[in-house]
Amino acid sequence: MTERINRLKVVLAEKQRTNKWLANELDINPSTVSKWCTNSSQPDITLLLRISKLLDVELEELINKEFVESL
Repeated sequence: MTERINRLKVVLAEKQRTNKWLANELDINPSTVSKWCTNSSQPDITLLLRISKLLDVELEELINKEFVESL
């Protein structure tokens, strides 16, 4: 079972943004963003920081609190 590390899908929905929008903003393949949203892969810390700025949220809002607490 894949651990739900990031909350990207939830935050994108809250901000009324799409995977495609984020992919365009980051100049990356939309399938990469899709993998992040399903937690089948994770963005690195540099990308998470860029994403938090693009979505105007704190970095902590992008990370699943249960995952952090399990460390």
